[in-house]
Amino acid sequence: MSQQTIHPAVEPAPARRGGLVLAIILTCQLMLVLDATVMNVALPRIQSDLGFSATGLSWVMTAYSLVFGGLLLLGGRAGDLFGRRRMFVAGTAVFTLASLAGGLAGTAELLIAARVLQGVGAAMAGPSTLALVATTFTEGKARVRALALFSAMSSGGFAIGLIVGGLLTEWISWRAALFINVPFGLAIVLLAPRFVPEPQRRPAHLDLPGAITGTLGVGALVFAFTHAASDGWGDPVTLGSLAGGLLLLAGFVAIEARTARPLVPLRLFADRNRSAAYVNFFLGPMAMMSMFFFLTQFMQDIRHFAALATGFAFLPMAALIFTMSRLVPRLLPRYGPKPLAVTGAVLMVAGAGWLGLLTTDSAYFPALLGPLLLMGLGGGLGFAPLNVIVMATVPAEDAGAAGGVLQTMQQVGSTLGLGILITVFGSATRSAAASGVTGAQLTVDGMTAAFATAAAVAAGTVLVALTFRRVTASGRP
Repeated sequence: MSQQTIHPAVEPAPARRGGLVLAIILTCQLMLVLDATVMNVALPRIQSDLGFSATGLSWVMTAYSLVFGGLLLLGGRAGDLFGRRRMFVAGTAVFTLASLAGGLAGTAELLIAARVLQGVGAAMAGPSTLALVATTFTEGKARVRALALFSAMSSGGFAIGLIVGGLLTEWISWRAALFINVPFGLAIVLLAPRFVPEPQRRPAHLDLPGAITGTLGVGALVFAFTHAASDGWGDPVTLGSLAGGLLLLAGFVAIEARTARPLVPLRLFADRNRSAAYVNFFLGPMAMMSMFFFLTQFMQDIRHFAALATGFAFLPMAALIFTMSRLVPRLLPRYGPKPLAVTGAVLMVAGAGWLGLLTTDSAYFPALLGPLLLMGLGGGLGFAPLNVIVMATVPAEDAGAAGGVLQTMQQVGSTLGLGILITVFGSATRSAAASGVTGAQLTVDGMTAAFATAAAVAAGTVLVALTFRRVTASGRP
């Protein structure tokens, strides 16, 4: 079937139930993104309760992101082939059961196993969330609005995770941060088959060689950067994983270029704007994750914020991201995606650069609040147009693959970025210690070096955004 004859396999969602369909999809997306950070502020209590070692504790976070990022490409294509709603519901069910198991875990090993299983469920459901938005909301304004809200959930979910994690850890227990997924997950599993339309499936095969090389390649690369954060770049395991990941991904590209029905159709990258949007969805989370990770520690360890206060400190940023998600659908038709993406990227550079000026005496206002506001504005303006650029013009048969690549870029970018910035942090603290710096100042010197690196990465998003092809008024979303 030629691309010209491809049409969405579902009718536009009726207005009376379109809001419910969108709420079901966005709730799932929020759960998946939120779990990347919701455990952050609870780590000290988890370590105390389950007896984690200092190095083992990091796997509470990385076990989820490693599996989630590694399996996303496979999950995206599986949704295209086996049914997006089916994968959406099945993945949510796996994620919900894993959340329950994690909340009940009595040992460190059981909690890590539950986090791995959460990652599997998230990789099954995640790509289908974006694909279902694109194929359900086919009318121009409704699609842009839905994609902007999806972007807000994806970007703001990281900050919301810190807020929710702080609330639940302070008022109830760290286990509640996992248990809270259960009622929402059950609601999605029960409501989605009834209200979310199922796009038509197309007969095809899974591209097993591509699935194996792509999944193992992404997983090895994520593992290499995660391992480097704790064991360094000279460690044989780090170097072996990095080399293996790059070789597997090179093989993956070669396979995808030759197979008739690839896991990731390379035609997704033929459009210049879409390719640039993918790159920025890789670089942007790299810069933003440093803020969440290091600012959480700065507030708690240097400024002695409680877990609850730390969570609420990120509220202004989350509020701005969601506010911008309501404005972007109005701004896109007037200005097109390029000015919004460039402006958002510049604001992110300013926010990360401002954080590079922190000292041990920096107060919340303005030294922390100012950068949070800039990053909230930048994230809201910079990320929402990227979802539209990627998904607004992709053929219906490739929607799942396109969503899988986009979310892989975000997930892998944030994980790799964190590994790079932790490495920068370690190098900076060792250099400062050699110069006689000690105590809190030593930690802050490492953090400011990481923030400066994040600003440099964010500057890369400005350069990429400048390459966007301008869209004429008639062609704007």
